Amino acid sequence: MKFRPLLAITAAFALAFPGAPSQAQDLPFDAYLQLLIARARAEGVSEPTIQRMTAGLTPNMRVIELDRDQPGSASSRGFPPLAPYIATHVDSARINGGKRTFGTTRSLTRSIESEYGVPAEIVIAIWGHETNYGSYKGNFDLSRSLATLAWEGRRRELFSTEWIDLLKIADRGFSRSTMVGSWAGAFGNPQFLPSVYLRLAKDGDGDGNADIWNSRADTLHSIANYFRDAGWRRGQPWGVRASVPASLDRKSIESKLNSPVCSRVHERHSQWKTVAEWRKLGVQPQAYLADDVMASFFQPDGPGAPAWLLTANYRVILEYNCSNYYAMSVGLLADEIAR
Repeated sequence: MKFRPLLAITAAFALAFPGAPSQAQDLPFDAYLQLLIARARAEGVSEPTIQRMTAGLTPNMRVIELDRDQPGSASSRGFPPLAPYIATHVDSARINGGKRTFGTTRSLTRSIESEYGVPAEIVIAIWGHETNYGSYKGNFDLSRSLATLAWEGRRRELFSTEWIDLLKIADRGFSRSTMVGSWAGAFGNPQFLPSVYLRLAKDGDGDGNADIWNSRADTLHSIANYFRDAGWRRGQPWGVRASVPASLDRKSIESKLNSPVCSRVHERHSQWKTVAEWRKLGVQPQAYLADDVMASFFQPDGPGAPAWLLTANYRVILEYNCSNYYAMSVGLLADEIAR
């Protein structure tokens, strides 16, 4: 067999896929895949699993397009209003679906609340937001998507590790046809990445597998375990609506901290104060919060619009998806489900 020089292979690939970004062309896909396979072997993945998870594997250019189409985070851009997002993400269909799910899993969620300390409505709201209670979970071949994203190179360290972890999950007996999900590698009812699955997925029904694709018990136990691991504080709400006096000096409560992650999200939150301190400033919670609870003030759509006091549990929701729009919609959906 004759081998073409690497430069010639790269040039040929560029002609075949003219839309491929430059990062992808530092090594042909097949050559890069061999590096991934070698790492999988070194980390203990069995040969049969490697063979079935890489058979016929080619790059998925649609995945690269979707990755490149993700919104930027330039700090010069303003923030879209929250209210329209809530109207479309906390709608009657999702609320009613959550209430039905809540009703049909009552005994299961009671035991989950007791074990993990996470309210059932929060767990169900996550499920509702991620996959509309399991009605859509994605149909991308996870092996192909993650290998493509690793090869493309923009976030190579992240996705190469996720691909290896996916094979470790497959080594537990899951078929490649089962292992489908979003274009970015998240899968199952809770849309876990492989590394999250390996760390936090739970076998809630006792059958020996953490099947977050098909098992309600495994799904809800796994989401609750994620929240407990992220630091959910038992018995504390994620936040409550607050009334705000016109005299509130907003400049004086601005946070001076710079978050090392998701800075655009956290820069919108105020300084942390106790509820008692907020009361002295005239900010009154409209539901019970103990005076010693630490909270931050959040009024995303500006003066005159709804405002909230957010607890540390709101930050736990942000651990799942670092977006104020996401976290607020999860919290508000949970409130509606429990109502």
